[in-house]
Amino acid sequence: MQPRFDFAKASPESYKAVFALEQYICSCGLEPQHIHLLKLRASQINGCAYCVDMHVKEARHDGLSEQWINLVCAWRESPLYDARERALLEWTEAVTNVAQTGVPDAPFAEIRKHFSEEEVVKITTAIGTINVWNRLCVSFRSQHPIDERAQAA
Repeated sequence: MQPRFDFAKASPESYKAVFALEQYICSCGLEPQHIHLLKLRASQINGCAYCVDMHVKEARHDGLSEQWINLVCAWRESPLYDARERALLEWTEAVTNVAQTGVPDAPFAEIRKHFSEEEVVKITTAIGTINVWNRLCVSFRSQHPIDERAQAA
């Protein structure tokens, strides 16, 4: 797979606009762990290797455990995530898959048990933002760095 082109260089103004939204998300008061969770899950759903790689590394850098990071893709099957995280993951999936499923009432009811209206708007804005990044990176085939190839023991 070859990159198509560097979208940030092709349209710096577009990049700046999305980056400004990203900066807002990082400073809006949401818990960093929750931001990591929704970014990683949305990126997995969208098949964005560039963003999955980045958000795994960021979560690891911020001290989240390997197990917590690794099981995001199978969160429903793991008791590792608390009720707030599970509500956030379910909401992330519903919002990310909006074209296929709409946003059902059940995920909304669940997220409202754990987050205020303001927090739900901020969370939904964060989900929308990572979905924009995913669409840019997937569309233009952004390449993540290869840190090291797997080595069999």
